[in-house]
Amino acid sequence: MGLPTLGLFIAKWEAPFFVWYNMSLVKKRPKIVCIGGGTGTYQILLGLKKYPVDLAAIVTMSDSGGSSGRLRQDLGILPPGDIRRTLLALSSLHIKKKTLKTLFDFRFNNGELAGHSLGNLLLAALTQITGRPDLAISEAAKILEVSGQVLPVTTDNTELVAELTDGIIIKGEKNIDVRKIKPEIPISEVYLSPKGKIFSGAKKAILEADLIVLGPGDLYTSIIPNLLVSGTCQAIAGSEAKLVYICNLMTKHGETDGFTVSDFLREIRKYLGRAGKRLSVVIVNNRLKLPTSVSSWYKKYKSEPVLLDLEEIDEVKIITGSFATSGKLIRHDPSKIAKVLVSLF
Repeated sequence: MGLPTLGLFIAKWEAPFFVWYNMSLVKKRPKIVCIGGGTGTYQILLGLKKYPVDLAAIVTMSDSGGSSGRLRQDLGILPPGDIRRTLLALSSLHIKKKTLKTLFDFRFNNGELAGHSLGNLLLAALTQITGRPDLAISEAAKILEVSGQVLPVTTDNTELVAELTDGIIIKGEKNIDVRKIKPEIPISEVYLSPKGKIFSGAKKAILEADLIVLGPGDLYTSIIPNLLVSGTCQAIAGSEAKLVYICNLMTKHGETDGFTVSDFLREIRKYLGRAGKRLSVVIVNNRLKLPTSVSSWYKKYKSEPVLLDLEEIDEVKIITGSFATSGKLIRHDPSKIAKVLVSLF
């Protein structure tokens, strides 16, 4: 082959080769799925959204209290409360986060709307307009310019049930969350009635994830209800993602009285079933100095810091550090937790 011919040959293949080479150097954005509900998931998402990752939040659908419970009963829709908080966490609207949160969390004081939050009413309206809860969430995500996916763990109407160690049955998330019936008696198990099937979008997100994050949040009313939905644990077991659990900062009276880290971990593994073998990392706050006013509030509600009992824990990596931030209450610091989670890649 002469030099002119060789030059044409190289030129012909040069461009496609370098396009392929450059594309191979581009790292795909890690996919992180957070499973939970309530303020715990809200805090974690606030931190993670600042990183170049693809986020999906899978949210519990068992809430039966307050505005969510009333809308669920009156309109026959799924409880919107935890979805509302998650949408707010991932919103990219050019409006102050505090202002947006105040607006969507605003609750009417009187009349027939008393107790309802504006965000819940928006989701209720969108559900009736679209005819489907998943479409309502999708439309709300567009309005709020959400960066990531917000997915219900199930679109089936389910109710959370708890059985105490003395055999007493308590029905409804609200009654379990703020327990008035024998709060001194431990919970033996929780289940859904009916069980409910995992939402297809949630299943897809889990199977495609690089990292799955459980918690933090109320153990029996925010985290475990997701694992009770048929198909959730199976999807986690079938995923190649690293599975991480963020342990709570404080115990909760009527749910986790006296619980240590190993107790939380034992219950999480119990409900994960065979998917529990995938749990490889537990993040634990081990530095907690409560201001006097905050400490007094928690003591009033019989809540205390969760202690780390390393000697009772095996087969997982424990990451400890100062991950808490204090205000009126103690919460996980979004930036600190997000930094740890992203470092796992």
